[in-house]
Amino acid sequence: MNRKIIIAAPAKVNLTLDIKGKYPDGYHELETVMHHIDLLDQVTIETAPSGIEVASSSSLVPDNQDNLAYPAAELILKAYGSGEGVKIYIEKNIPVAAGLAGGSTDAAAVLTGINQLYNYGLTQEKLMEIGLKIGADVPFCLYHRTALARGKGELLTPLEKEVKLLFVVVKPELQISTAEVYREFDLAQVEKFPDISSFLVAWNHYNIKGIAINIVNVLESVSIKKHGEIATIKDKLNKLGALNAVMSGSGPSVFGIFADQKIAEQAAAVLSQEYREVFLVSSYNSAY
Repeated sequence: MNRKIIIAAPAKVNLTLDIKGKYPDGYHELETVMHHIDLLDQVTIETAPSGIEVASSSSLVPDNQDNLAYPAAELILKAYGSGEGVKIYIEKNIPVAAGLAGGSTDAAAVLTGINQLYNYGLTQEKLMEIGLKIGADVPFCLYHRTALARGKGELLTPLEKEVKLLFVVVKPELQISTAEVYREFDLAQVEKFPDISSFLVAWNHYNIKGIAINIVNVLESVSIKKHGEIATIKDKLNKLGALNAVMSGSGPSVFGIFADQKIAEQAAAVLSQEYREVFLVSSYNSAY
């Protein structure tokens, strides 16, 4: 009899994102604070005699090796399995190609689910090691804490506290290539860098305004130049009451941090009249 498991796969936002250098293999050296939000995909993994099948509720999500869920399943089954397979179904709620780690969090859910379904007994550290082979965001997506990520994104240091934040996230109808953004990144074009020390002080004191003031993403220097709509959305969020707004990852999603639920609801309602994908969300933690 087949067994199945359902895993919640939360999106992430980059509260800060800085680039410190470049590795010989072309990857960039990052310093970024990554934070889970309660915009969730639901990933169902079912045991199968052999093979890997991937399906999704969204026509935008591939059902083959181009879906990160597939190589995630392939890696763990080949390394630790004995020929068994899986069927994977992704109920897609996180926008695709949005800078919110939608593909990476699904891959992380697949690793977690297969490990549990087949009782492989792999530690979180081992799953994160496998995850890094799939993508730089996957290790964080396997992590259950807000973290300062360094290196390629795999060197994770949990923040001392957990702060629950309120966000409005807007995903415009733009296509942005992450690889292209990183390739075109030029340190000389950055006007503002994150002050990670000030951010962490604000975070550890639960200072929401201080946190918001210190959200900075250096990749905006590339993405906004390509797509001015990103700057327009930031401006709209701020005018609608956000304490501050910033792009997540390489974009195009933009999020604003709000201190007041009613103001956030009103902002989301206004922006929903103009943009198809607008989400009123808060921090996600399994402890909440």
